[in-house]
Amino acid sequence: MRKKTVAQSGRTAADPATLDALMQRLVAEQSAFRAFLRKRLSDDALVEDLLQQSLVKAVERGHELHNRDSAVSWFYRILRNAVVDYYRSHAADRRKVDGLLDELVTSGEDKMPGLDEVRPTLCACLAPLVTQLRPAYAELIRRIDLEGESPAAVARELNVTSNNLTVRLHRARQALRATLEKTCGICTKHGCLNCTC
Repeated sequence: MRKKTVAQSGRTAADPATLDALMQRLVAEQSAFRAFLRKRLSDDALVEDLLQQSLVKAVERGHELHNRDSAVSWFYRILRNAVVDYYRSHAADRRKVDGLLDELVTSGEDKMPGLDEVRPTLCACLAPLVTQLRPAYAELIRRIDLEGESPAAVARELNVTSNNLTVRLHRARQALRATLEKTCGICTKHGCLNCTC
């Protein structure tokens, strides 16, 4: 199957000189475009993303620009459309999340059981296996998962960042999972609540 040429698709490609002039004009106005987006969006990373996406769109649609003098107003239209599209997609996502939350509240599944409710049903194998882990891993599992300490408080006490603690806790949980699977076998695949091993 042959690809359509630019002429067959109904588009006329902008010549390289025109595209170059367009990009120079848009890059010269970049700070104004950022300010325009910042008035409408609070996240600087999002501002940069939308600006870059809009610049790409301008290059792709450079053939639509018939008058170089109107390049800036034409690009503002692209930016306005990008902002509208962003808010539309996030409104749809928000409606989906709200709908799911309503379903969970209606079914009563929106509440996590407290640690005190779950603790009596935990696998009896867990406590001895935690002590077999590396001491640093065992401490994190014991303090955060079993005793319910705040990860932020543990991170401060250990003098590490929250991200570092999250990575350490993830590795500790992986090590515990591997140890549990080795000891309890198939029982761990279905969860360790009300363990029968």
